[in-house]
Amino acid sequence: MVLKNSAIFLLVLLVSCVAMSGAARILEDTVPSKEEHQPEVPSLPKVELPPFPEVHLPPKPELPKVELPTFPEVDLPPKLEIPTFPEVHLPAKPELPKVELPPKPKMPTIPEFHFPEPEAKP
Repeated sequence: MVLKNSAIFLLVLLVSCVAMSGAARILEDTVPSKEEHQPEVPSLPKVELPPFPEVHLPPKPELPKVELPTFPEVDLPPKLEIPTFPEVHLPAKPELPKVELPPKPKMPTIPEFHFPEPEAKP
């Protein structure tokens, strides 16, 4: 059943490809090339523009100077002195005893595996 459905699908696909290529061939033959139907465009006459008149802008008005009010002076309290800490002399660090570790164990080995040879068929 599946084989029959796939065969029908392939046959329909082949027919549609043939139809599309035929339609494309017909379109190529009937459509004229673009170069044949290019209308000639008349060249535009050159127009000389009169020179622009000079523009005189009025002078910018001067902005009034704005004076900001002065801020009152603020009396701040005197800075507090930070007390100094006394120097502390710490005793020297005792040396840690050297610990000897047991020897490193060896990594276990994986036994080699060989596939059995196939038996010859008589």
